[in-house]
Amino acid sequence: MKPFMDEDFLLTTEAAKQIYHEYAEKMPILDYHCHINPKEICEDRRFENITQVWLGGDHYKWRLMRSAGVDEKYITGDATDREKFQKWAETISMAIGNPLYHWSHLELKRYFGYNGYLNGDTAEDVWNLCNDKLQNDPQMTVRGMIRKAGVTLICTTDDPVDSLEYHDRLAADDSFEVQVLPAWRPDKAMNLEKPEYLEYVKKLEETSAMKIDSFKALLAALKVRMDYFAKRSCVVSDHALEYVMYAPASAEEIEAIFAKRLSGGRISRQEEMQFKTAFMQAVGREYHRRNWIMQLHYGCKRDNNTLYYKKLGPDTGFDCINNYAPSSEMADFLNSLIMTDELPKTILYSLNPNDNEAIGTILGCFQDSTAAAKIQQGSAWWFNDHKTGMMQQMTSLANLGYLAGFVGMLTDSRSFLSYTRHEYFRRVMCELVGGWVENGEFPNDRKSLEKIVKGICYNNAVRYFGFQGL
Repeated sequence: MKPFMDEDFLLTTEAAKQIYHEYAEKMPILDYHCHINPKEICEDRRFENITQVWLGGDHYKWRLMRSAGVDEKYITGDATDREKFQKWAETISMAIGNPLYHWSHLELKRYFGYNGYLNGDTAEDVWNLCNDKLQNDPQMTVRGMIRKAGVTLICTTDDPVDSLEYHDRLAADDSFEVQVLPAWRPDKAMNLEKPEYLEYVKKLEETSAMKIDSFKALLAALKVRMDYFAKRSCVVSDHALEYVMYAPASAEEIEAIFAKRLSGGRISRQEEMQFKTAFMQAVGREYHRRNWIMQLHYGCKRDNNTLYYKKLGPDTGFDCINNYAPSSEMADFLNSLIMTDELPKTILYSLNPNDNEAIGTILGCFQDSTAAAKIQQGSAWWFNDHKTGMMQQMTSLANLGYLAGFVGMLTDSRSFLSYTRHEYFRRVMCELVGGWVENGEFPNDRKSLEKIVKGICYNNAVRYFGFQGL
């Protein structure tokens, strides 16, 4: 029996162990997509206790606790932080097979030096150990956690109307060497079906200092804000889509749809898809002109539990996989941009693992010599960022494309301890690659293996995103 989560955790072959410890283990981290708060980095927040770090806003954990029958009082309710931690400890002790078990214990090991395992009986000791470090260890502030993980660059997620105040302050702060850059997330400018859309347009008018009375004016205002982001070294966009749609319409039709919405009229489903297609085409062309990367996250059905949505709001753990995502429309959308040679570097993430092979075949249709793996399949995302999901995504990518060009892992997290997910990913990746070497499916060519592994861990992202000074 192997020891619990020892130095060779998830590594079962000699080849996997060698390439992990020699090539992957010490590589730095480039977290090109996350949801952490730049204000907390700027102010170098110190958390009072482990509950604030672990359970504040983490809907992964909230879902697991609900599945274990924990009362909402101890999840998002008014229970004390100590009571919430106890319930989490009791829950995680039974979470066999869930990646949260591994992530949580990796965080306890790497940040707090705890090598035991968390359960209801050990909760008090773990609570005291973690809180002592969080309150007294000078390296356990937000910035210290980032440094400890070996992070060199972070891209946050930012709306076009955001001031980016804390990015400016961080850029001017010579005491913190990690780059914290904004990433452009214009979902609210696209989602004209939302009840709050007209209110958002007013905010965009204010921040862009432009009157938005047409679709053309909307795009002009967004370009003004893109300029603002670009001055702060933004090179990454991100979109949360129901699916990557393609419903073309004439310029006149799009203007009529936008005018109807501005006047308070109701938009049909077909008009919504036509507008969003035109919106994505327009921003995609602009990304190409600016050499920005376009990330497309799709395949989620959100806020399914109306009862709890009304109580708790969005992003509280009530989303699921949507299996409607016609690959033909995604291919047609990408083709509409490449027809005029305006397709930017693009990363495709589907929440549905059944889309892996479809994505893999679409990638090969749109590659060219302007970049290695110009069109990427993003890492196993959200409900898929576990061992099985990662193995499936990388195996599919290897089968159908160019795994060696893969830009690797991201946290997609709101937690400053979640950088251990990169370690988890790297162990899974080395187990996969090492298995091929061990089976004689790939030679023990150490020069090639080193380049492949270090590339997926870090170097490919540096190259692909064009980040400087790393």
